[in-house]
Amino acid sequence: MTDKTNKTNGSGGLIPPHGGYRKLASYQSAEIVFDLNVEFCEKYLSNRTNRTYRSYRTYDQMIQAARSGKQNIAEGSVASGTSKKTEIKLMNVARASLEELLVDYQDFLRANKLTLWDKSDPRVCAVRKLCYSSNRTCETYETYFGDAESAANILICLIHQTNFLLDRQIKSLESDFLKNGGFTENLYKKRVEYRKNN
Repeated sequence: MTDKTNKTNGSGGLIPPHGGYRKLASYQSAEIVFDLNVEFCEKYLSNRTNRTYRSYRTYDQMIQAARSGKQNIAEGSVASGTSKKTEIKLMNVARASLEELLVDYQDFLRANKLTLWDKSDPRVCAVRKLCYSSNRTCETYETYFGDAESAANILICLIHQTNFLLDRQIKSLESDFLKNGGFTENLYKKRVEYRKNN
């Protein structure tokens, strides 16, 4: 599941290809969540615009949770060259951070007596289809940011999509680790092979 864009020194190098997180669907989706979350917090969580659900602490925590979701995917992808264990751990941290953000949006709707849209709501279905758009960016969702209820529900939908991608990615990483082992294990095998041939 790691996008292999960093090259090793010839075939059979000690450090396998790793990184390339910008091409991962999970990272691209997490980046959109981060950008839209910043916009949401600026627009709907400032003291000027919201009297019920306002708190600098909440604002800051939501920004940090979205950032953690995105940054840990990047860090895990880069770390994968020498530690599959670290990659799996950081992908799980990203997943946990986005779950925290999801709960913040659900709390926002409840505290402001706004409606949490059902997953079968036509608006949710329309937003879910947008994930198949090529060159998708946060601008793809701008039309939904006219009011707080719509914006929060759109972010909830996007977080669910990102979490789904991360769940699949984590499962794939775990399966690959069980089948192929980690860096230390493979380093030892290469060392044994080198001694045998030299």
